[in-house]
Amino acid sequence: MRFLFARLLFATALTGPVLADDVTAWRLFVGDHAEGKVTAIDALSGEVLDSFALKSPASLYASASGDAVFAVQGASNQVSAIRSGIAFEDHGDHGDIAVSAPALVDAVIAGEKPAHFVEHDGKVALFFDGSGKVDLFDAGQWVHEGTVTPAQLDSGTAHHGLAVPWGDYTLVSTANAEDEKKPRVGLNVLDARGEQVGETYACPDLHGEAASGNLLTIGCGDGVLVVSGSGAPEVKKLDYAGLPDGKTTTLVGGQGMQYFLGNYGPDKVVIIDPAEAEPYRLVELPTRRVHFVTDPGRPRLAYIFTEDGFLRQLDVVKGELTQALKVTEPYSMDGEWSLPRPRLAVVGDKVAVTDPLRGLVHLVDIAGFAISGDIPVEGAPYTIVAVGGSGAQH
Repeated sequence: MRFLFARLLFATALTGPVLADDVTAWRLFVGDHAEGKVTAIDALSGEVLDSFALKSPASLYASASGDAVFAVQGASNQVSAIRSGIAFEDHGDHGDIAVSAPALVDAVIAGEKPAHFVEHDGKVALFFDGSGKVDLFDAGQWVHEGTVTPAQLDSGTAHHGLAVPWGDYTLVSTANAEDEKKPRVGLNVLDARGEQVGETYACPDLHGEAASGNLLTIGCGDGVLVVSGSGAPEVKKLDYAGLPDGKTTTLVGGQGMQYFLGNYGPDKVVIIDPAEAEPYRLVELPTRRVHFVTDPGRPRLAYIFTEDGFLRQLDVVKGELTQALKVTEPYSMDGEWSLPRPRLAVVGDKVAVTDPLRGLVHLVDIAGFAISGDIPVEGAPYTIVAVGGSGAQH
């Protein structure tokens, strides 16, 4: 695996005459499973900072900078932005941190069934399943100026799709408009005018994407598309050679080390390194997986929650499960995909685990791999993201 330069969120020691304090701040934003609300929590003290009313339950995405959280409300056809209240400014030899109260931005984006939200190359692409349209916008403008004026592209037909900004281009899924089920069949590259560039890259059952370093992967039924290139995107497919029957439909990217982690069937995950001659390494799980994340601060680690209530640590270099801790009662994967089940977020030196049936967020200390505390959250805490870090405060 190729190591990348990780962005440092902590400040170096100051040697100039200006005095500064080192400040650490971490916040959790938790979406409710049943109600349209997001709760902001100080992850260090456990204090609930605020609760923001939404139109419907939301999927949550943290901005790359950490200064915003976006709440995608598919059932109510809108997306909201929340200022996280934590902002960093890079000064080369150190980084400054500014901490303020979180706040809901008044302006929203509206459209038919917003779903897939992807930030890449400083832009955001928001795909609307109900129309097949794509909104492109600057997340910073929305959060800092309180207004948003997206440019819009068209994938061709309504479907459960995705779009990814790629410099002056946009990668957009395409579906069979003649089939009433509208199955996804491939990936198109669109230019700034929305015109297709080159061929359609075949990708049956396209679902899931992730970026790691300068690469992007997209899951297909017969392999994984790998996107690279500093100008027009270069797209190739890695067939599932050597793997049993199955496919990857959810992907997360490594941070600080270039790799991808994907699901592969109900009780396996796959570590993907496109640079290797044998790019896939399959990891068997003791039971079915519920959710998984990579660790931004510890590049070789990832965490998987399984239906027996255990949080499991994965060493992606060894390709082995290294630690396990029972955190909740079992959450069976039987039944609908949308049932309330735990979700994970890495928050500094801890993993946060939502427990929607008990109204708790459990904090697991990574070093000792033991529960270090519980945070009560009203309702059914479900989706979760973490933002924060350390910096100098003058």
